[in-house]
Amino acid sequence: MPDIAPFSPQDRLDGQVAVIAGGTGAIGMATARRLGALGARCVLLHRSADEAAAQALAQSLPGTGHFSLRASITDSASLKAAAERLAAQCPAVHLLVNSAGHTQAVPAADLEALSDELIDEMLQVNFRGVIATIRAFLPLLKASGDGLIVNISSIAGFTGTGSNLGYVAAKAGVDVVGDALARVLAPTVRVVSVSPGVVDSSFVPGRGADFNTKAAATIPLRRIGTVDDVAAAVQALATTLRYVTGTRLVVDGGRHL
Repeated sequence: MPDIAPFSPQDRLDGQVAVIAGGTGAIGMATARRLGALGARCVLLHRSADEAAAQALAQSLPGTGHFSLRASITDSASLKAAAERLAAQCPAVHLLVNSAGHTQAVPAADLEALSDELIDEMLQVNFRGVIATIRAFLPLLKASGDGLIVNISSIAGFTGTGSNLGYVAAKAGVDVVGDALARVLAPTVRVVSVSPGVVDSSFVPGRGADFNTKAAATIPLRRIGTVDDVAAAVQALATTLRYVTGTRLVVDGGRHL
């Protein structure tokens, strides 16, 4: 059993391995760029059939030693296989970022449009997939003696306002289960949710500049978030905010208020 980490702030991530589920997505890549610049070796977990493109994205990151691994977060067997391939190259993982997922906009009042199939899909991808990814890489996180799991959640998980109610339920589940895991995995692994509000990305199909402009006017800091705002929160948890676990870090410009 490794010695218990002091959880002191640190400036660099040299020698650390970061696995980023959804690593080729907007938030995943923004996070990888920040972690790579601090010396971490980033592993981009993705489900794209274009492995060459994923590897090219990994090679474009600052720093060295980055690569991609193909697996689907809704396929536990593929996640286990990816973790085994990684273990053959790296004895431990220091950081797991769960940024994979998707959604679609359905008004909360339109329960007819919130079909059983959509509810199941939202929970499968945005909740079960997070737990399955943690399960697959947990032995490697424990092996580090100082692991960190960051689940990219949403203010939808505690405000009840989001792209659809299935997504709201999935993110609430991620937050609560994250708290439970933080308790039982301490002190060798920390678990924190990062909860954005509206982010300037293509994550919610159909939402564009008009939606973003209207949303910005309602946010106390008067702009919507960027993927780098979210990535900066992950970086802070890995470096300066190391005495943090079992909670959420809200990155929404005050939208939840």
